[in-house]
Amino acid sequence: MKKKIIALSVTGILALGVITPAASTALAVGNGPSYGGNESIQTSNLYTYEGMVEYLKKQDAKQDALQIEVIGQTVKNRDIYLAKYITNPSNPTVLFLTQQHGNEQLTTEGALEFIKHLGTNKTKGVLENVNILIVPMLNADGAMGDVNFSLEDYIADGGRHLTRYNAVGTDLNRDHVDKIQPETQALHENVLQKYDIDYMIDLHHQGTDYERDGKLVSGSMLYPTNENVKPEVLVKSQKLGAVVFNAVDSTGWGHIGKYNGGSGENIGRNGAAVQYDIATLLFEMRGMSDHEDPSRVIGQKSNGYLIKQTITTLDATVRAIADDSIETVDYSFWDTLATQTIRESE
Repeated sequence: MKKKIIALSVTGILALGVITPAASTALAVGNGPSYGGNESIQTSNLYTYEGMVEYLKKQDAKQDALQIEVIGQTVKNRDIYLAKYITNPSNPTVLFLTQQHGNEQLTTEGALEFIKHLGTNKTKGVLENVNILIVPMLNADGAMGDVNFSLEDYIADGGRHLTRYNAVGTDLNRDHVDKIQPETQALHENVLQKYDIDYMIDLHHQGTDYERDGKLVSGSMLYPTNENVKPEVLVKSQKLGAVVFNAVDSTGWGHIGKYNGGSGENIGRNGAAVQYDIATLLFEMRGMSDHEDPSRVIGQKSNGYLIKQTITTLDATVRAIADDSIETVDYSFWDTLATQTIRESE
């Protein structure tokens, strides 16, 4: 048994299941408020890097199945953490990656809540059949606004800004071939190359004004699109997408479009699929926590639903892998899923 430590109070996370169906219908993510320019967008209700570390240590002390590993350091020497549940190395393994872009944080909030979720009886039997790896904040410098360039034009209040880029202005999700940045090197050398990973979901955020079939989306998805992805890896990726789509799009408040993404190997979902034969899925949640472009920032009243969407995604994925239902899921929906488009300004 792990030695217990005094639990520290951590705020800002949504408890699983607190949103009622009625509330979910009334305030569906896709119809939630975007930033209109008059209200305050706060970062103070989001985990700081230090708060995330405290939270991980708290859960590590409480959960016997959980191990915390430092996989490397950021440009500004912040430790990069991996949360892992490995009960049987021969089990299929899934990796959840968040915050390659530092201003896309609600997926991190959901991933942290999911870690707590894994320590309860709600996922009884799952960990015996699937190994789970979670990198909850790859770009900690960007998430803390600790960068070597100005963020004075960014919108959010609350003590810090969050930016897409790492400390030296690099987009980490375009560094998966050259692997120049220490954050990308850590991910590849100490996670993607170290563990035998079968599936990966790369969690991001997009702008607020995308729609599918005339309705604003709560997010969008895409499998790897590089020409060098093996056919069997592509099929596994599309099945992974089917699991997530079925779980989220059926909720009544989730509404998913197809993402229009690039095919370069330097992009995370493509690089992992080509270089390591990992089945990958990009999931872009609606709205960002901070940005210099108002159209990309979402109002805080949508935070809870986007966090819940992340938890739903992670939970459905591990269950489908654990019970092997991912192998038989119908993934033909990709043939008819409409690519999201930008809604014209009214």
